[in-house]
Amino acid sequence: MNQSVIFNELVRWVAELEVVEFTAQQQGNLIRCQVSRRYLQQFSAPQLVSEDDTIKVFELQRFDLEEMAEALITEEAFDCQGNISIG
Repeated sequence: MNQSVIFNELVRWVAELEVVEFTAQQQGNLIRCQVSRRYLQQFSAPQLVSEDDTIKVFELQRFDLEEMAEALITEEAFDCQGNISIG
């Protein structure tokens, strides 16, 4: 059975959690995926301070992060809120 995961282009910064949130869809279900600023920091030499800088680093790493999220979705590695969390 094909259980492909589709990611859309929407990305947003969630300040209170310090995560970049992006969404995936699998079999009609919307899945929130989050990657922490701390995790993204490893891909940037200057300290990530602003929302814009953090999202830019996310966009540069988007392909790899989507692959990681897809693997976690396939493994059904959801957190207690039903989200996929990276870092």
